[in-house]
Amino acid sequence: MIARDGKMLKAKLCGMKTVEAARAAETAGADFIGFIFWRRSHRFVEPEQAARIAEALQRVKTVGVFVDEKPALVNAVARQCHLDFVQLHGHEDAAYAEQMEVPVIKAYRYGDGFSAEAANAFPAAMILVDAYQKGAAGGTGTCFDWQQAQREVAAVKKPVLIAGGISEANVAEVNTIFHPFAVDVSGSLEVNREKSAARIAAFMEQVHEINRRN
Repeated sequence: MIARDGKMLKAKLCGMKTVEAARAAETAGADFIGFIFWRRSHRFVEPEQAARIAEALQRVKTVGVFVDEKPALVNAVARQCHLDFVQLHGHEDAAYAEQMEVPVIKAYRYGDGFSAEAANAFPAAMILVDAYQKGAAGGTGTCFDWQQAQREVAAVKKPVLIAGGISEANVAEVNTIFHPFAVDVSGSLEVNREKSAARIAAFMEQVHEINRRN
């Protein structure tokens, strides 16, 4: 079981495409970084580049994000990039997840049939709850109704990551409502669709401040 260290909020900074951005995330104290292997995303990164980025890191855990990809390909990319986790962000079922060679983070979209019962039954190490936007797999930069979702999310027995429209301005609110294992951010760290070291540092400073107060 992956547990939250006391009251310490963890952070996953997703959509990394360059060594510089990933190193900035690691230096700032991120716990996880994510690579998007979904070609329809502007944050897509080729496995060869992700592998180069991963080799340049020392401590941070790496997560590969996939959407309804063939299981064999997911496992091949996980091996190539030495991923610590694979994040399944599509309609993958339990039988699919059980074929994965590394631990699974299963993403659900709140408002698209999310239920704690289904999340608890899914063979995943962690559960991610994102915003639902019709026709989008995720990464929309929009929030879901946190207050409405609080009770259902609290019923998830596995470590929970909250995603969707999170920034340095509202991460404290997310922590107060959900007390999640981690938050997952991407768009708020970008300037002109590219990761900004300054925004990464500013976001992580807010996470550190939350943890200092806890």
